[in-house]
Amino acid sequence: MIKNSGASTIMELEILLKAAQEQLQEMKFEGQRSKVIQLTAACELFARHVTRTALDIGDFEACKQRLIERGMRFAEQADVSRAVIAENARPFIRDGMAILVHGYSNVVCGCLQHAAKSGVRFKVIVTQGQPECDGFKTASTLQEAGIPVDMILDTAVGYVIQEVDMVLTGAAGVCESGGIINKIGTFQVAAIAKEAKKPFCVASESYKFCRLYPLSPTDLPDAEKEPTPRVEQGIKIRQPPSDFTPPSHITLLLTDIGVLTPSAVSDELIKLYY
Repeated sequence: MIKNSGASTIMELEILLKAAQEQLQEMKFEGQRSKVIQLTAACELFARHVTRTALDIGDFEACKQRLIERGMRFAEQADVSRAVIAENARPFIRDGMAILVHGYSNVVCGCLQHAAKSGVRFKVIVTQGQPECDGFKTASTLQEAGIPVDMILDTAVGYVIQEVDMVLTGAAGVCESGGIINKIGTFQVAAIAKEAKKPFCVASESYKFCRLYPLSPTDLPDAEKEPTPRVEQGIKIRQPPSDFTPPSHITLLLTDIGVLTPSAVSDELIKLYY
């Protein structure tokens, strides 16, 4: 977009980027839960880079070229980030472990596939991931990698938790507090893991770090809040897409910038934005 834009000043470019960000936030991703939070975080991070580049480079054309190059690297970084996360997660996945996974995450699957390729032998217990049932996608992906998989009902987490050595989940967004916004049911899984004294780890790219500070699900961005309930046979069916898991329930965050405690997220956000 920057390459093809007719902008002649940084201000015009920032206006165009802001408009593009708003259009992305309004997009719907069929078959997937909302990606608005991670899109917003990535766009805000790139917008900050635009401002910093403009301050460092006075010439507009040179600045524009630098931003084009940076944008291309930013897009390529997603795959690189996942590989780095998988390597950072490797020491935490050991022979004989049973790992509980909730829903589907490219990053989580990448971590488990990498560990299996490294010769680690473990099994995975996957929740169905209602209402999308994306746990079936997780199970299929892991089975193709030769990883033994059991599937359970979302409501059976408490039943199997004593069999589990670690919970590993992804995140739609990592908040300033170190808490995460993720698929509905994540908080319940984390609460059960905490009660059972099982480690609850989150695998996430640093571009999902967002400047949000929710204290409860009512503080989530509008796109992540509960939609209008549908009615079947006179009964309201409520299906919120996401929930918030507080930092007190999270053991570690496995990221492309290192293995972090939840309390370290705010420091990393300062580094990313300032």
